[in-house]
Amino acid sequence: MSNALRIARGRFGRVALLDMDRPLVRHAHPHCHVLLKVEGADTQFSVRDRLVPLTDESAVLINTWEPHAYAHDQARPKTVILALYIEPQWLGHFRPNWAASHAPDFFASNVGSITPHIRSCTRTLAEAMVKEPNSAEVHEVLLGELMVAVIERFADWRAVPNSIRDLAARPVLDFRIRKAVERIKATPGEISDLDLLAADVGLSRAHFFRLFETSMGVTPRVFLNVQRLERAVAAVADGSESFAAIGDQLGFSVPAHFSRFFHDHAGSSPSIFRNVSRLSADVFETPR
Repeated sequence: MSNALRIARGRFGRVALLDMDRPLVRHAHPHCHVLLKVEGADTQFSVRDRLVPLTDESAVLINTWEPHAYAHDQARPKTVILALYIEPQWLGHFRPNWAASHAPDFFASNVGSITPHIRSCTRTLAEAMVKEPNSAEVHEVLLGELMVAVIERFADWRAVPNSIRDLAARPVLDFRIRKAVERIKATPGEISDLDLLAADVGLSRAHFFRLFETSMGVTPRVFLNVQRLERAVAAVADGSESFAAIGDQLGFSVPAHFSRFFHDHAGSSPSIFRNVSRLSADVFETPR
């Protein structure tokens, strides 16, 4: 069964060391997302329905809100994966342009050939997370070094547009979709029927789903699940509430359904996620 070996959370976002042997459902993240193999079998992800390899020689690079899934081959053994979910604001402390990692095309390709330096940084950070889960300053430096190496190799960050003309040319979000987005973000646990949400904002079901995906890059269901997952991650890692209570707040009336949802999206059971998060509390608090 797939599980988390270590989890670290902070202003940088989230870093997870995952031991994976089962697929993850199609999902997305509001973060710049980088996947690096640490050890085990070569594997693959599905990014916008295209299979992308994760190997000793390649990294998987996923832009914010880009739908993807872990496409595990059941015939292969486990793979230990270092998964980075990095906040744009944190990256901006290294270089101002890196705050543009929230852009949908920050990474031009979903796969890239890694350097020996990136491979070494990946292994070093993974080992430090396992051996010294509370060494915050060490982890901080190692994560910063890895992210500098990854972005300088894979992102054309020097060419990020910043002109008023370019910004003005971007489509304006339809007010009905904006209303739906605000509702989902505010109360994801209360959204039980997306058809009803469509009617509430004044759209037919078909028009709502089509316009939402065109505007946001993901379906309403994926967007709703992202909001649920981010709330769940914070509550499971930081809180002491029972998983049944957390699930109920997020719209899961059956505790087993919440546990399955969490495992299918985060790659770990809630109980193991909570345990390993507490091992490395307060890691990565301040970028250097």
